[in-house]
Amino acid sequence: MSNFPTDLEIAQKANIQHIKHIAAKLNIPEDDLEYYGKYKAKLPLSYIKDKPQGKLILVTALSPTKYGEGKTTTSIGLSDGLNYIGKKTIAVLREPSLGPVFGVKGGAAGGGYAQVIPMEDINLHFTGDFSAIEKANNLLSALIDNNLQNVKHSLNIDPRTISWKRVMDMNDRALRQIVIGLGGKTNGIVREDGFNITPASEIMAILCMSKNMDDLQERLGNIYVGQTFDGKPVFARDLKAVGAMAVLLKDAIKPNLVQTLEGNPAILHGGPFASIAQGTNTIIATKMGLSSGIM
Repeated sequence: MSNFPTDLEIAQKANIQHIKHIAAKLNIPEDDLEYYGKYKAKLPLSYIKDKPQGKLILVTALSPTKYGEGKTTTSIGLSDGLNYIGKKTIAVLREPSLGPVFGVKGGAAGGGYAQVIPMEDINLHFTGDFSAIEKANNLLSALIDNNLQNVKHSLNIDPRTISWKRVMDMNDRALRQIVIGLGGKTNGIVREDGFNITPASEIMAILCMSKNMDDLQERLGNIYVGQTFDGKPVFARDLKAVGAMAVLLKDAIKPNLVQTLEGNPAILHGGPFASIAQGTNTIIATKMGLSSGIM
């Protein structure tokens, strides 16, 4: 029987550095960091250069082995290896979803001695990005049902055409297809609805495609909700939802800085599933990595 330590044991024995020391390797002053404890921080979008000059290595379409070495583990190991030989390198990765974390797949912070830390925080609530996306998604759901209920300001939405679903970051198959609005006139209109997992939210995909806050708001406004009884499309902007949704995402749009086991910088941001969207981190995080890697 092997005595090789588990991923968790390796991560918990790591000599983790204060995040300000990791930021210093990118020439980012500690006063510019938005701290989430000692070992996690948000990076300001002002550090993204208009024309990043770094070189991009994309690790994709990798089938993991039975021991779990996949895209994330390979990316972290590659970053550590390049830093070891003197190349200034930053790993830019997706954030994990709680569904796979507590399911068969497990966490997404790497494995063995190619991990990002603090592993437990990253695999759980991290800096709250997924929660913010979940709230923004479900705010739009609430506004849709409120409009169905509110005759005075109704957009005349046909409930049978509503394609927008609620989300939660957990595997709960009993909520995939449900009926809502039960309980009388005060509890909304009875209709079919359901829950997706948070990484399957269109808002997750939108966040990962957005260039900045203005671009994010425009994309949020273009979310298709359903149709009126006259067959006209209804969008999130028609429900006056964009401002409130964007406010909920004001911190989630900023990339997160952590470190590898070897003390090299890693940026984690966004996490759409590849089965429904682009399956990679945000464009903002990639640009931040390309900009920071040459400072």
